[in-house]
Amino acid sequence: MQTQYHRPASVAEAAKLLGGDARLLAGGQSLVAAMKLGLATPSSLVDLRGVAGLDAIRVDAQRVSIGAMATHTSVAASREVARAIPALAHLAAGIGDRQVRDRGTIGGALANDDPAADYPAAALGLGATIQTDQRQIPADEFFVGLYETALRPNEIITAVHFPIPERAAYEKFRQPASRFSIVGVMVAKTSGGARVAITGAASGGVFRCQPLEAALSRKFAPESCDGVAVGANGLNEDLHGSAEYRAHLIPVLTKRAVARALG
Repeated sequence: MQTQYHRPASVAEAAKLLGGDARLLAGGQSLVAAMKLGLATPSSLVDLRGVAGLDAIRVDAQRVSIGAMATHTSVAASREVARAIPALAHLAAGIGDRQVRDRGTIGGALANDDPAADYPAAALGLGATIQTDQRQIPADEFFVGLYETALRPNEIITAVHFPIPERAAYEKFRQPASRFSIVGVMVAKTSGGARVAITGAASGGVFRCQPLEAALSRKFAPESCDGVAVGANGLNEDLHGSAEYRAHLIPVLTKRAVARALG
């Protein structure tokens, strides 16, 4: 079966082309690879690159809004993002290699929800809101499980809104070949307390670490991470590290992230 290709000019036009096993194409860094391996065989591809304005980055006093088709390179290079949320620009600059950053998009990364990807940690750790063509979804409700999100079958991410935290930082222990996170930690100090989001550690995907959040909400300082126990139950066990090793890395990287956030 031959895959049909569509390049709509608007989100509304793209939505009309969805249905059945049609798939959205953003940066293509995951979907195209899956197609080459025969793991995905969509009847049609709906390419969002022709939708004007879907890559816009806007910053105001309260939040950073990033269009779904903004590439990792554009986020990393944005002076406005770097001033408002330095941790977000730092995270984007560390995704993959230069070719991946030039093609990959924030909307595609969040929709794919790879359990070792960086952007899910940014969205969950910073308490972002995912804007779609149908509604707004808080990050706490968006990530459901392994490669699974709250997106409906024909729903399209259009932007991601990040509230500007008091302080934030991202640290990851990366797999040197893929540059995915063996463990990645986004830490944010917000008016509602500390948020700590972990990626790469669990097979179910990104999650918040309540023990570290509680400790850092009491005192946002590196030493608050000392002695915080993180259980290994449910964490990944593979050639890159045992579950116990990942459990050990979580507070270590969180401590480093807090130190970075405090400058």
